[in-house]
Amino acid sequence: MTSPAPTVLVFLDPAFENGRIADSSQPQLMATDLGATRGDGVFESLLAVQGRPRKVQAHLNRLGSSAAALDLALPGQDVWRRAIETAINEFRDVHPAPTPEEDEVVVKLIVTRGVEGAASPTCWVQASPSPAGSRRQRQTGIDVVLLDRGFDTEAGERAPWLLLGAKTLSYAVNMAALRYAHKQGADDAIFTSTDGRVLEGPTSTVLLAHLETVDDGDGSVRTVRRLITPQLDSGILPGTSQGALFAAAKAAGWELGYGPLEPQDLFDADAVWLISSIRLIAPVNHINGKEVGTSEVRKQLTAELNHLFAGIE
Repeated sequence: MTSPAPTVLVFLDPAFENGRIADSSQPQLMATDLGATRGDGVFESLLAVQGRPRKVQAHLNRLGSSAAALDLALPGQDVWRRAIETAINEFRDVHPAPTPEEDEVVVKLIVTRGVEGAASPTCWVQASPSPAGSRRQRQTGIDVVLLDRGFDTEAGERAPWLLLGAKTLSYAVNMAALRYAHKQGADDAIFTSTDGRVLEGPTSTVLLAHLETVDDGDGSVRTVRRLITPQLDSGILPGTSQGALFAAAKAAGWELGYGPLEPQDLFDADAVWLISSIRLIAPVNHINGKEVGTSEVRKQLTAELNHLFAGIE
């Protein structure tokens, strides 16, 4: 039997300015909480590296957007920031990393509607170790399969109650997709829409790159690097990591693009990645069993993007 990962819980409690540390080995949530019984809530996951949380503002902004979509009122961002700091410090004090390279803490911000009729939502911060598998896949890359998400790219606009752009606790479909991918011998999946567009991964954003040699007309040539992601208005979750990486890539001279993308665009790319806040930049080696680009180019471009991403706070 696998032991549960060490966890620190910090509840946002008005009586505790920096959050209330709770015993993770004891029950803390009412069995009738609507987050548990209906998945009625929102969350964010961010990574703290050597004690420093990354992209906090972007995650707090997206948490607020998701909560607004569910008509949930949140505590102020400063309250969240203090609770995040408490959780990270407590985790690193109680569960110190064996090496600096392993000093990564997964920090989740969780909001539920609470029990039926509750005056305010239940909010807490959860800190746990970064999965070794995520760190490994950054290096080795992943194989993915394409899976039909079951809706078209206009579904979110046509039916906003589907909450397609919100990061809700209702992740059963996403987890089912990952289990299906694993049964097919793959590590992950990329969703496509019923109208043939590339969407996102179950827990990640899709990126692809093209290298193009351009003749400047004066006898010199240069290599243009172009980074592309699916359209944000196609019913996908706006990626905080994608947004931060795009800003860094633009500053470094990369050209940027937003879909629409079709599956063939993935196969035609020089490199494809799934990017997320915890696993970071995972190069895609194969899609549906077919290699993407070449190993040499994947490694080269992944190294370049990792260098850019390392400077993101």
